[in-house]
Amino acid sequence: MSLSSDDWSALYVTIKLASLSTVLLLLLTTPLAWWLARTHSRLKRPLSVLLTLPMVLPPTVLGFYLLMLLGPHGWIGQLTQSLGWGLLPFTFTGLVVGSMLYSLPFAVQPLQQSFEAMGDWPLEVAATLRARPGDVFFNVVLPMARPGLVAAAVMTFAHTVGEFGVILMIGGNIPGKTRVLSIQIYNHVEAMEYTQGHGLAGVLLIFSIAVLWMLHRFKPVTDRLTSS
Repeated sequence: MSLSSDDWSALYVTIKLASLSTVLLLLLTTPLAWWLARTHSRLKRPLSVLLTLPMVLPPTVLGFYLLMLLGPHGWIGQLTQSLGWGLLPFTFTGLVVGSMLYSLPFAVQPLQQSFEAMGDWPLEVAATLRARPGDVFFNVVLPMARPGLVAAAVMTFAHTVGEFGVILMIGGNIPGKTRVLSIQIYNHVEAMEYTQGHGLAGVLLIFSIAVLWMLHRFKPVTDRLTSS
């Protein structure tokens, strides 16, 4: 079955959204996960709980509160309007914000686990060689955490591709702008276009199998890192 122009448009928006959200989240959560893995601060536990909240919070609830915060009466919405940025709900930028918040734990946890699995030995060795902190992080820590980085990227990308509730609440269903694959499948089902729905669902099914294959491929590497 061939995909329609609307299907291709939804696919493009989905890939664009997932790619941008993944890159931004990795940049944001890598230093955050490193801090969580190394700190003994009392803030670690409450911050970890807060970062894990999107995993248990219903997507529509998260989307609702985001809609309120980013809307014209929310303090973030009022801030963006005062800065001349306009309102974020029902825009692609709003989708990115919502997707990043909803996928936050899927990026933080694999990275934090990889950092914790290293232990202190590599850092102590680097310190004896008088390596600067920046050199240690980029030349020792990040290469050793590569399995965690890959897992975080894959899980974040996949989680964003399959999201529905937050996307619908914060972005709506605007063709070519905020309509993603999951919403397009819903549109096909509402219109009783089951053949088209099967086609798009099959795309996501194949994608999910590929994601699981990649995660299992890197699992032995992660296991070796953990046991070292």
